[in-house]
Amino acid sequence: MSILIKKLIINYPYFVAFIIFAIGALTVLTRSNLFKKLIGINIMESAIFLMFVAAGNIRGGAVPILSDNNTQSLYINPLPSALMLTGIVVSVSVTAFALALILRLYRSYGTTDLRRISEMGNEVAE
Repeated sequence: MSILIKKLIINYPYFVAFIIFAIGALTVLTRSNLFKKLIGINIMESAIFLMFVAAGNIRGGAVPILSDNNTQSLYINPLPSALMLTGIVVSVSVTAFALALILRLYRSYGTTDLRRISEMGNEVAE
């Protein structure tokens, strides 16, 4: 088996995160509907969360709970998980705000298609 395949198998969470991020980026770049763009951004955020949580994992590591009878010397890093929980809260808040903005645009222009909104905005500016 080649070295590249071995590295890919060992680091599969990073590869999966890259694929998920690419799907989200493709959605953002190819869709003109604002709801679909927002879903693509959320997919990209999920990929980043997955990558950071995978970075904090150590094979054979234990949960870092200290006690008198714990003889484990290798612990999983809890910091990425804690930071990603904060990131998820921020992501949900930003998504709610973006949904409110998209709803406002829909009420103003009658569509969520970015191209049509841009055309209508150009007509108003002229």
